[in-house]
Amino acid sequence: MRLLERDDTGGIRLTEDLIDKIPPYAILSHTWGNEEVLFSDLMNGTGKNKAGYAKIQFCGDQASRDGLKFFWVDTCCIDKSSSAELQEAINSMFRWYRNAAKCYAYLVDVSTPVLGIDDNSVWEATFRASRWFTRGWTLQELIAPGSVEFFSKEELRLGDKRSLEQVIHNMTGIPFEALRCGRLSDFSVHNRMAWIEKRNTTREEDRAYSLFGIFDVQLPLLYGEGEDKAFRRLREEIIKVSRSEPTLDEADTRCLADLRVTDPRHDKGRIETAKGGLLKDAYRWVLSNVEFQQWRDGEESRLLWIKGDPV
Repeated sequence: MRLLERDDTGGIRLTEDLIDKIPPYAILSHTWGNEEVLFSDLMNGTGKNKAGYAKIQFCGDQASRDGLKFFWVDTCCIDKSSSAELQEAINSMFRWYRNAAKCYAYLVDVSTPVLGIDDNSVWEATFRASRWFTRGWTLQELIAPGSVEFFSKEELRLGDKRSLEQVIHNMTGIPFEALRCGRLSDFSVHNRMAWIEKRNTTREEDRAYSLFGIFDVQLPLLYGEGEDKAFRRLREEIIKVSRSEPTLDEADTRCLADLRVTDPRHDKGRIETAKGGLLKDAYRWVLSNVEFQQWRDGEESRLLWIKGDPV
């Protein structure tokens, strides 16, 4: 994990890749736009000329105000030209956000006139409509950190995940306990999958990849496999993990494990074979059953339970 820090001249530089003894750091959550500062831009010194540099400066300034020397921004702290590094980063992202001392959500499409910042009605409508709440990757960036502080385009603090909890819950449907860093395994697979339904990503596979941390799984990235295959691999890994490490949603994952994609024609044939004939003649096994005959001929009025494969 590389971090950013200020040098003696006020410039921003990358640390070496830190394996352990990672110092306290702030982390930025945002939506990508035009002219983002990439890893290569910082390495060759061209980052300051890009519009995205302002976000990096904001994160560094806010971290400094919060007493933090180091900070992390996804656009430039990951060398995406290295597939191995990108894979490690995506599989570690949830943990990196959870371990951050501070998380700043910078909402570029939410504007706050300086006069009236304390009046939520001035910015709440645009807050609710912010693109940040529609992106796939920001789902884990909302859930993983203990606290998320929201800032407007003008870098004014709007509140944090706790003070805006009711609004965020109403918008996203995410339960309060999940927003408060509750144990995610307490929520069913179905519920957690639903959190991504209204979100989108630039690359279709990322809708599945952005859920790795939420389901506590690790998988290789296979860009080009398509969304359906990516979700299939994710579900298979969830089942595998649930079998080896049962959690509170074990019943849910058992249900997933029992699901099979079968051909209805084969199912029909299987039932016919089991009953010894065509479905239209299958009632004969009931009529020849001794218990049925006793029930039919008996004088007592009682229920008879018939067990078997549904026809």
